[in-house]
Amino acid sequence: MSDKKVSCRHCKSGSASVPADTTTVHYEKFWLYRHCSSVQQRHQQAQKAGQLFSGLLAMNVVFLGSAFISSMIFNRVAITLADVWILLSILKVLSLFWIIYYLMGTSRQPHAVLYRDSHAGPIWVRGSVLLFGSCSILLNVFQIGYSTILVHCKSKVEILFPVIGILFICTQAYFLWHHSKDCIQVQHNFTRCGLMVTTATNLLVWLLAVTNDTLHMEIESQLREVEQRFSGKAPSSHPHWCNETALCTCPNTTICKIFQEGYILLYPFNTEYSLVCCSVLYVMWKNVGRRISHHHNLDTRPKFKLQGVVFGPVLGTSAVIIGACVFMMYQIQATSLDPSRQVLVIYYSYYIVLLPLMSVGAVIGTIIHALEKKELDTVQNPTRSLDVVLLMGAGLGQICMSYFSIVALMASNPRDLLNSLALAYSVLMILQNITQNVFVIDGLHRRHTPPAKEEDTKEEQNHEAYSQRRMSMLELGQEIRKASLSYIHTYSHLSWKRRVLREISFFLVLSNIILWIIPTFGSHPLFENGMERSFYGYSTWFVIVNFGLPLAVFYRMHSVGGLLEVYVTA
Repeated sequence: MSDKKVSCRHCKSGSASVPADTTTVHYEKFWLYRHCSSVQQRHQQAQKAGQLFSGLLAMNVVFLGSAFISSMIFNRVAITLADVWILLSILKVLSLFWIIYYLMGTSRQPHAVLYRDSHAGPIWVRGSVLLFGSCSILLNVFQIGYSTILVHCKSKVEILFPVIGILFICTQAYFLWHHSKDCIQVQHNFTRCGLMVTTATNLLVWLLAVTNDTLHMEIESQLREVEQRFSGKAPSSHPHWCNETALCTCPNTTICKIFQEGYILLYPFNTEYSLVCCSVLYVMWKNVGRRISHHHNLDTRPKFKLQGVVFGPVLGTSAVIIGACVFMMYQIQATSLDPSRQVLVIYYSYYIVLLPLMSVGAVIGTIIHALEKKELDTVQNPTRSLDVVLLMGAGLGQICMSYFSIVALMASNPRDLLNSLALAYSVLMILQNITQNVFVIDGLHRRHTPPAKEEDTKEEQNHEAYSQRRMSMLELGQEIRKASLSYIHTYSHLSWKRRVLREISFFLVLSNIILWIIPTFGSHPLFENGMERSFYGYSTWFVIVNFGLPLAVFYRMHSVGGLLEVYVTA
């Protein structure tokens, strides 16, 4: 596999897109298609072949890692957790070498990044990479501290693995922040393979985090013993996995408890980080060798403006404030030795009120989309295609947990008040996910129609007049009055369809934000109320929750981005 370079006059090496006829074009070439008469046809076939081979490489890496992880689950004697950590460490080191090579070599070559995809790597996605990456680094620090205190009964791999993890997270976060929009035009196949190996590594890290409950069981065993010691109760009989960790006891209970509770609190962020990185890396992989037309690059994307909305922000802010109060009540009660049943009733009641409102709003928005005469945007867009796949795929996490919960509750005691609320919560969550997906996906495919230019010109003139003079208190009051009148004027001049779409989109944005915050920062009643855990067993329900919960959190975060896109294009 190699690249063929065709030079043109007036070449530019900047990162912005430039017209295709004034750039240096790097055509891909593959030995299977060396007899193609057309250079363009040879380039297209070589591009498909490169994607195929790099995809096969990623598939083999994922299958190898999955085989290791599955063997560790079913036969802990032959394949241990340390063996899986060694394999993942090797993959992380290989990915690190490739990322450093890309940063220092590939991206600095002449004409390497002639195009940048404006739709790829939006600020909220890159911000999520930094947020979840920071939490994952802190998680690894807690794991290092916990293993260091218990160094007398822990292997060196348990300290080395999180150290490599910190280096991998830092380097990858920097790489994705600065280069997520790149459409690389050199070393196509090597770059594709590097991106696929890094994606596979993140997938395996996520898979291990979902299935490995060893440290959680060890920490829960020790925390239970500490709580029983403080409450004066005699230690109860523990399962066999608790007896195995009984010899590994913390010498300093306070520091150990900080590390343990911090690890459990930050655990979901690590899985979130891996999922977000996989989505960004996939878009970069699709953009390798992609050429963006000059006209497409100059199309201005609509900017976010808080105009034309009144009821959406009011309802959404109310949902956020009430949800924050419920979240704090739940957290206070959940951390006590004897959690109150009433707080679970309040928690489920909040969801039972909010979820139908969100579902109704999404249905109304979908109907309005059907009534509109906007044309569908059929331009090929890898980012939008991935958005649709991620919304559908991530939504399966919450739907999966809800169906498992419905089966457990129906088979147990559905007439109990708490079980009835949990059952209604699960059913409404499924309906809300489906209706919101339909609304967002339909909105993402609607073509943007810019508003009248007169209003934009008037706003710019008001802004210039505001910034060019110093205003007294009287002038400031007059400007505020003018701004209010301008807001009302804009609101009243929007068509009723656009106005309702904006109201619904903004309400759903704020609602998804609070539904993202609550499970992300520690409220997990599906795991903590004990009903499903006692029905399915600890290990099985652990896998179900750790598979579904990160996807559900990722779904809420990704929905916010999609809804904002719908809002600004309404």
